[in-house]
Amino acid sequence: MNNTAKRNIVILTGAGISKESGLSTFRDADGIWATVRIEDVATPEAFARDPDGVHEFYNARRGRLAAGGIEPNAGHAALARLEQEWPGDVLVVTQNIDNLHERAGSNNLYHMHGALLKVRCEACVNVVEWPDNLGRGDTCAACGTTGQLRPHVVWFGEMPFWMDDIHQALEACGLFISIGTSGNVYPASGFVEHARFAAGAHTVELNLEPSEGATLFAEAHYGPATEVVPAYVDKILRDGW
Repeated sequence: MNNTAKRNIVILTGAGISKESGLSTFRDADGIWATVRIEDVATPEAFARDPDGVHEFYNARRGRLAAGGIEPNAGHAALARLEQEWPGDVLVVTQNIDNLHERAGSNNLYHMHGALLKVRCEACVNVVEWPDNLGRGDTCAACGTTGQLRPHVVWFGEMPFWMDDIHQALEACGLFISIGTSGNVYPASGFVEHARFAAGAHTVELNLEPSEGATLFAEAHYGPATEVVPAYVDKILRDGW
């Protein structure tokens, strides 16, 4: 990397970075979508049709995350270290709804698919931290409406959060890294092309195996996130890219 190159880094993370912390991925053979149908738990229509079933699904996942034993791993820690030590801006854009990035120390962070430990009121759009079970009998503290609280997650058919800010960051970065993502969920799957062609960024995939968009990356390293992410962060901090 020459001295005139843009020094901002944008990192996209998916379920693969949290798998070694004990959280299930979605699209692996033994992942979440192999045991439950998207149409039953992860769409606005599912929530309108069966709110109790949707609440049960997210309550179980929230309880798993909040119960303890799920800790940030070396991949999360390496990205927090990169943010602290890199002389340019480092932004983590995560598709994950867990809180492992922030617990590892990442501060410049966008949860584009929402956050499992938050809920949102459909009546007044207020968002609050919520580590407990959620049901139709719960009342919004902001507006007093009962039965309108929902998980603060982006369901299929809904627009991800922070998209304008993410596109601006992609257009101003010199390095784009994709970590632990399958590459088949839009719009995140299009970030590599946006960074590459709108910003001329160097593009890197760090994954357990090649993603669906692997050919779009200029560089790739494959293996467990706890190995390839710290190794690549060490390389960046030592040599640049």
